[in-house]
Amino acid sequence: MSLHRVSSMSSHEHVRGSSPARSEHRKMSFNPVGTWVPPAAKEEPVGAFEVSKTRRLVQVAAAVVYCLFAAGVVFGYAAIKPVLVDEGVYGEFCADVSSISAEATTTCYEQELRLNLMFTTAAVATNVCALPVGTLLDRYGPRVCGLIGSCFLAIGAIFFSFASQLPFDGYIPGYLFLALGGPFVFISSFQLSNTFPRHSGLILALLTGAFDSSSAIFLFYRLIYTASNHTFTPHKFFLVYLIVPICISIAQTFLMPKNSYKTVGELVAQAEDPSNDVHPIDQHINDEGRLARFREERRQHRESVVSEITSLLGRKSEEGDKQTQDEDRKKQISGVWGVLHGRSAFQQIRSLWFILITLFTVIQMVRINYFVATIRTQYEHLLSDHQKAVQVNNIFDVALPLGGVIAIPMIGLVLDNTSTPFVLALLVSVATAIGILGVLPYLWAAYANIALFVLYRPLYYTAVSDYAAKVFGFHTFGKVYGLIICLAGILNFFQSALDALTHKSFGGDPIP
Repeated sequence: MSLHRVSSMSSHEHVRGSSPARSEHRKMSFNPVGTWVPPAAKEEPVGAFEVSKTRRLVQVAAAVVYCLFAAGVVFGYAAIKPVLVDEGVYGEFCADVSSISAEATTTCYEQELRLNLMFTTAAVATNVCALPVGTLLDRYGPRVCGLIGSCFLAIGAIFFSFASQLPFDGYIPGYLFLALGGPFVFISSFQLSNTFPRHSGLILALLTGAFDSSSAIFLFYRLIYTASNHTFTPHKFFLVYLIVPICISIAQTFLMPKNSYKTVGELVAQAEDPSNDVHPIDQHINDEGRLARFREERRQHRESVVSEITSLLGRKSEEGDKQTQDEDRKKQISGVWGVLHGRSAFQQIRSLWFILITLFTVIQMVRINYFVATIRTQYEHLLSDHQKAVQVNNIFDVALPLGGVIAIPMIGLVLDNTSTPFVLALLVSVATAIGILGVLPYLWAAYANIALFVLYRPLYYTAVSDYAAKVFGFHTFGKVYGLIICLAGILNFFQSALDALTHKSFGGDPIP
């Protein structure tokens, strides 16, 4: 995931469920699970003013920390893959031991395919599970989702830790459960942006940054593994990693809210709705004086709530007018705002607007995940030098999480100040440049490719969600955008076909 870059169009949307972060303002995201959250839990959500400021601060801090350790760890696959190869994972699939070097730093085709299938399965699961996560979040609230996520993370860590001792392949299901746990923990945290509505953008940016940085967890593990002379094995690491889901479970049980915080729209509606002064029980009260007293008490209570909400939101009318003008300007700049607004989800899905962006998303997601999974083997062939390929891989492991954080302000400027056709043209141009650099057998081209890739990845994910919001609108956003990401995730299994084609038909040459 993860936060959608649709903030520029949502200032007038106050219906719960129209914002993935359960906030009046949608923010950008560039995580692969997206940030779609459907309508709120059936239990009454809580207003932020009803919870102490200290508790809300601790909740946000806790969410950022556990997202840093859990939200997107599986996307650090390029960093942990060398460790798995060194440990001989799937080495038994190599028929000839001579197909693996003495240092166990290269892989045979069967081993490579099986390792990459592990990542492909995890990437698919991450995207596809966004829909069920949303459904569970809608029905049972963020606490239940967080606890489910922590259970999945624990199961994945246990599978991975004891995989070598199991009578079946424990690596693929282990990585799969780690992938499933991430979205449950991550998506259920978005509603915390409503703890401090004036700072919702900052909170979402922190969560997004935590998601992107979480891919560095496996990088730090690999550094420790190397420093320990390979004694800190995956078995030991994933036993230690069990601390993460345990801490998440404790936080969800004793600290995090059971129900989502109210959106800004709901808070405003609560403050402005005089019907709250009337209660169904009033029809059973015959004493007019008593009835008037009860309604006056409710009115005074509502005015007290209004005061607290006003303090919480802290917006002046002049600021609101300026924001409205800014939103109108951004809508005009987009060039596609409202093209399919008001249409049913089925009508939108049948349109070329949906079909073309889905095809683009599928192709780019396969390219992105394939590059993450095979960067070292690609450059071993292109550079004909194992050590240089390792060097490129190491640079990539650092640049991937760092690029996501650095790209945040740049993406905001691009999407707020340029038209959607320009953004799509930029995506195509950068993707083409990445493709060209990716076939050049030079070290400088490899570094340039990595630099473009780590900036392109967040821009791509964010631009797709931005496009969906502007073209399809908010009322069908969850269904339409969720379907785009879901289809792209399922079709990521083509990555395995690319692996087979590269190794069997092209002899490991990535250029064709």
